[in-house]
Amino acid sequence: MSRVCELSGKGPMTGNNISHANNKSRRRFLPNLNEVTLLSDVLGQSFRLRISAHALRTVDHRGGLDAFMAKAKDDELSERALKIKRDIQKAQAAA
Repeated sequence: MSRVCELSGKGPMTGNNISHANNKSRRRFLPNLNEVTLLSDVLGQSFRLRISAHALRTVDHRGGLDAFMAKAKDDELSERALKIKRDIQKAQAAA
């Protein structure tokens, strides 16, 4: 399983550990990923996604998964999330 958020595209970053003696060694900053189940109102279906805490806050702020997907950029979404976005758009167009 990769350490990348499925909705925001957030991934690991690199930096330095700096000791008291100012020694520098490389380290990784990993995103805060959580396995959550989000419900789509349009599709009436739930989806299990591995997303960052920041993305979860954004989904709540925008008013749910459907509203988040409407504004989300395609290059940030994973393949699974892109398929969900397309399904939501088809369902909204049909309604």
